[in-house]
Amino acid sequence: MEAALLSVLLKNLASRMFSLVDQKYNLYKGFEGDAEFLMKELPMIAGVIDEQLSASGTTDQKLHRSSIEELRDLARDIEDCIDLVVYRDTRKQQQAPCISIRRPFSSGARKFQLAQEMQRLRKRAEEARLRRETYADYLQKNKPFPADKEPRFGAAAASDRGNLQADLVGIEVPRAELLEHLGETDGQGEKLKVISIVGFFGLGKTVLARELYNSDLGRSFSRRAWVSAAHNDPSKVLREIIRQVSMPPPDASDVHQLKADLRDQLDKSRYFIVIDDMRRDLWCTMESAFPTDGFSSRIVVTTTMQSVADACSSAHGYVYKIRRLDKRQSKKLFLKNACPVADSDYISPDSVRILKKCDGQALALFTVGQFLRKMGWPTGPNCEDACNQLRNHLENDDTLERMRQVLNHGYSTLSCHALKACLLYFSMFPSGHPIRRKRLLRRWSAEGFIEAQPSGFTPDPAAKNFNELMDRNIIEPIDLSNNKKVKTCQTYGMMHEFILLKSISQDFIALFGDEMLQCQHVRRLCLQSNSSVDSSSLDIDLALVRSLVVFGKAGKAILDFKKYQLLRVLDLEECTDLDDNHLRYICNLFLLRYLSLGGKVTRLPEEITKLKLLETLDLRRTKVNILPTEVIKLPYLTNLLGKFRLPNKVKRMNELQMFLSSVNCRLQTLAGFITDGSEGFPQLIGHMKQLRKVKLWCTEPSASSSGFTNLQNAIQKFIHDDKNGFNDPRSLSLNFDNCPEDFLYHLEAPCYLSSLKLHGKLLELPQFVVSLRGLRELCISSTKLTAGLLSALSNLRKLKYLKLIADQLEEFTIKDNALPSLLSLCFVLDRPTFPKLKENALRFLKSLQLLCENLDGLSGININGLKHLEEIILHPSVNKTTKVIWERAAKEHPNRPKALVLKTVDPTDDGLEEDSDVTPTENVAEESTVAPQEQETGTAAQIDEPNHATSNKSLPMVSPALTEPSSAGNCLVPSCA
Repeated sequence: MEAALLSVLLKNLASRMFSLVDQKYNLYKGFEGDAEFLMKELPMIAGVIDEQLSASGTTDQKLHRSSIEELRDLARDIEDCIDLVVYRDTRKQQQAPCISIRRPFSSGARKFQLAQEMQRLRKRAEEARLRRETYADYLQKNKPFPADKEPRFGAAAASDRGNLQADLVGIEVPRAELLEHLGETDGQGEKLKVISIVGFFGLGKTVLARELYNSDLGRSFSRRAWVSAAHNDPSKVLREIIRQVSMPPPDASDVHQLKADLRDQLDKSRYFIVIDDMRRDLWCTMESAFPTDGFSSRIVVTTTMQSVADACSSAHGYVYKIRRLDKRQSKKLFLKNACPVADSDYISPDSVRILKKCDGQALALFTVGQFLRKMGWPTGPNCEDACNQLRNHLENDDTLERMRQVLNHGYSTLSCHALKACLLYFSMFPSGHPIRRKRLLRRWSAEGFIEAQPSGFTPDPAAKNFNELMDRNIIEPIDLSNNKKVKTCQTYGMMHEFILLKSISQDFIALFGDEMLQCQHVRRLCLQSNSSVDSSSLDIDLALVRSLVVFGKAGKAILDFKKYQLLRVLDLEECTDLDDNHLRYICNLFLLRYLSLGGKVTRLPEEITKLKLLETLDLRRTKVNILPTEVIKLPYLTNLLGKFRLPNKVKRMNELQMFLSSVNCRLQTLAGFITDGSEGFPQLIGHMKQLRKVKLWCTEPSASSSGFTNLQNAIQKFIHDDKNGFNDPRSLSLNFDNCPEDFLYHLEAPCYLSSLKLHGKLLELPQFVVSLRGLRELCISSTKLTAGLLSALSNLRKLKYLKLIADQLEEFTIKDNALPSLLSLCFVLDRPTFPKLKENALRFLKSLQLLCENLDGLSGININGLKHLEEIILHPSVNKTTKVIWERAAKEHPNRPKALVLKTVDPTDDGLEEDSDVTPTENVAEESTVAPQEQETGTAAQIDEPNHATSNKSLPMVSPALTEPSSAGNCLVPSCA
């Protein structure tokens, strides 16, 4: 196990040990002393590991590795001890029938054995600490001196342009686009413009910047400099820039003085500076050194982080997100490097699978091609064999060293150990598999990577970790909601191979695919093949498995839940041979925190009440339509997902309401339930104090129904404004297609929601919508949207995201200063009829989405008044003429927004909800790239994903569901699917 992962485990164990002591388990005399010792010792050991990691390269690797292995074994035994204590105690409380465990014994014998185990663990911890202290002096005295790293100032600029030009693939389109911005002055005056090129390591940012620097236009600037910010502090970078723009370099080392000197040198000059590998902190320090007025000067920065790119180009800037190679260019680059010139006429290797693994990443295509050539193509291994063994070769083959360094650098520079664990967790999903963001975050929490938060008001650390991985471009979005939040994502092909290799080699996961599973100490087990597992190929102790995830058919051996004890995460929503008979034994997994079901499950047994620690229950892929009321009483249940109703007669309704009103109820997400407006959920919602997200479907009132009074009262209580500020994430999704909408008109202020979706026949906008404090996101879906309803929307002054779905809109005008906060406006119309825009309407709109299959040309829309517009998104079925017209309109717009085309669209989706009941689909677009024949680590050329033109800060994220109409490559921009 890697030291960083061990550190995460040790800190988690310390917290759980504290929980054992705090909950006063009646275990044995002296238990608290042993537990408190370990509780204090574990964080100290983790701290020592952290210190050694921060001084990487300064310890004896063999000693360090041996120490880590010793601590790993100790940590796992402590974890087993803690979990077995909780498991057995919970089992005793449940008075469960006798279940065979590894060492059944009486209560007295159990306490005696536990005492011995805890004392043994304490002794091992003390011995481990003494050993580390014994060798600490040795490690300190014998640490090697770090080699001096000379900055590679000017290295890229010195390359010969003619030699490099012949080795590039697909560079023409991105180079032409950025050259336009390098020389453009229209609408910008003569102000400084910062162009940011952003993307993951090894995608070609440096090569593309070099093309700009060595171009005729780049050479026309009177003062030029190329510097690398990697591993250099601000003073070194500033000194090097000064050295290149004026000789001799200054003697000063003070950053403030260097900034003043550089500003004096650049004043009244037309300068062009490239800063390669810009860091998070560097721009804040250096920005004031560059004069902003006069002479149309340019700065180009390259960075792996979207937030850094946005910060550098926040004013008068342009963010270019580098795209990957498309299929044709990928194959060209791969074959160029894989096949010797002498064999150029030989039949080309079958490269489909290996190109998929390289995933359009130029450095991967180059190095893997070189690897295949080294193996002796065409007489050596074929592409299929190389692809099957690629992960193993990635670990130690010299030809793949550059690729390995790039991937390892992206991993090792993550800001904390928990973030590394979160990244490695992507190996639990098949390569290229779309992953729902919420599914991922909830599993992180259940695994213990993320400390649970008490309520929805506090910042979500799981979301923070996800956003950082996204910001670093390590994972890519597939599908975005209308509010720009990622709904589904995936890892890049070679990054997935890397984290899978690292996860398996560090015993982080055990993967059962095409090969027999041979690991014995399995904590996380993932089945990614579509063939079931028989008992002969399963030589592991299932009782110790903490996580089980199945994609496809599992087989009887894996689904024998009598063999499991300590499972925390059980994700079977994509398991095809799961049925009701398995649930009885699943209900005896007392430590479960995350349970997702699918297959042929049709009902939940009442025994599910045994799962007292369950946090998430996901039934969306099942056929369960009646929810036992016992589920709602689970004390830790936070997320309940599916489409169900309660039984006709709810037993002990008063008792259930009392529980929901108490602090013991933690339910935050209820998405969702079916109601005819009478008994059941409408009687319960008002008692759920922690509830933050509700999704419901209304049906025709039954004969015994009293109408929708109960539902109206329930919604009124849910949306009641208790004046708790604007951080309350309450959202409501209401589908009333099969019932009258009258009850909506009786809802009253004061009321609060941050997000609202209404789906059904609406003739006018309910008054409560206008009265909603804090409303940021709104989706309305109806057959026809009237002028009165649309005009009423203008009163929503705080609204940021609006989506309108209808057959058609009645004619209306968006007046001056209407919807002043709106950032994104989406139309999904069968018969496109759009509102007229007054000159100052929608002043801050950034995204205009016209998802109308029958859109014809501009359809009367004038975008010139939308001063901050950054993107125009079109339906995939619009005709070619319409695409060209919109592209021309975008180019003539002062802000130069992108005209983009969705690859797929699902008009039934509201675009606002992450807990959709729709199965995620992959919407990956084709890519276009640049690639060099040779390039230093971390700078292999390739252009990936979307390029956002921004006069201000660019939009938060983009999705591969979009393509550029006239570019060689496709952009990734937000989808409404």
